[in-house]
Amino acid sequence: MNRRASLPGADELFRSTGAKGDSSGAHDRQGSATGGARGPARREGGAQEATPEASGRVRHDQKITVYLTGQELLDLEQARLRLRAEFDLGVDRGRIVREAVAELLQDLHDRGPDSALVRRLT
Repeated sequence: MNRRASLPGADELFRSTGAKGDSSGAHDRQGSATGGARGPARREGGAQEATPEASGRVRHDQKITVYLTGQELLDLEQARLRLRAEFDLGVDRGRIVREAVAELLQDLHDRGPDSALVRRLT
C-alpha cells in the first residue's frame, strides 16, 4: 500500500482559470472586480503608456530579494492580520508588497517630482 499522497503538479496548480481561447485570465477579472485596473495614461506628448498595476494572484516568473528589519517584517505581518480581521481580506505578504509597490509607482507616474517616493528618497 502506497502511503504517499497524490498531489497535483505545478502546471495544474498554476493553470490559467480563463476558458480556452479566452485571453482574459484571472488577472484581468480580478483587477476589474477589485477596482485595481488602471487605464493607459497619456504622456505630455500625447503618447499612451501603461501605468503600474499590481499583478495580484498570478504565477510570477521574476523574483527579487528584499531585506527587512525585524520591525518592518512585524509591521508587514500585523498589516496582513489587520486586513484579514477588519476587512476580511485574506492576502499574503507578497501581495501586500506588490500592491504597495504599484501604488508608489502610480504616484511617481502621476506626480513625478512631487510623488511620495521622491520625497521619501531625497
